[in-house]
Amino acid sequence: MSDTPRPWLPFGLVALVAVWSFIAPHDPATWWMEALPAVVGLPLVLVLWPRFPWTRLAVWLMAVHALILLVGAHYTYALTPLGFWLQEAFDLSRNHYDRLGHLAQGFIPAILAREVLGRRLRLGRGWLLFLSTCFCLAFSALYELIEWAAALALGEGADAFLATQGDPWDTQWDMFLALTGALAAQGLLGHLHDRQLARM
Repeated sequence: MSDTPRPWLPFGLVALVAVWSFIAPHDPATWWMEALPAVVGLPLVLVLWPRFPWTRLAVWLMAVHALILLVGAHYTYALTPLGFWLQEAFDLSRNHYDRLGHLAQGFIPAILAREVLGRRLRLGRGWLLFLSTCFCLAFSALYELIEWAAALALGEGADAFLATQGDPWDTQWDMFLALTGALAAQGLLGHLHDRQLARM
């Protein structure tokens, strides 16, 4: 059992955004597909907290990832206002909010995988880097397969969930960004994460 207090503040902020996100989303079916990892995952973290408390870094990254998912779920990724702002500010050809989501899909799970592997298997930094990156690539590929299955099952109704916006290379971009995010997270946050893990 852990004496580390549960992360009520960051997860409470996410809960408030989840309520806003749930109210009149652009596409209710898409909301459930996009928001499900956040609305199921974070409560599960709280339930399992006594058995596996996370570092402060991991907790805040989970919260940030949940916020990205919930905002995208409310508007759909192709219609998110932040993406339109980026499109106008940088003269981009499309709304890139989904690109941000897939970058986060590598950046944040890399630290989570690193934490589980580092604490359970006591791996060295090299193996942590390799296996955490492999996990993120596998997770990204799984997500693309889920998107493919949704497209087959829903036909045109899957467009809001897929958010390809006419890009034939969208799947490859998504996986490349997950890889980039995974490597960036470990390069930028690895030392901070190690210090927090040492205090666990």
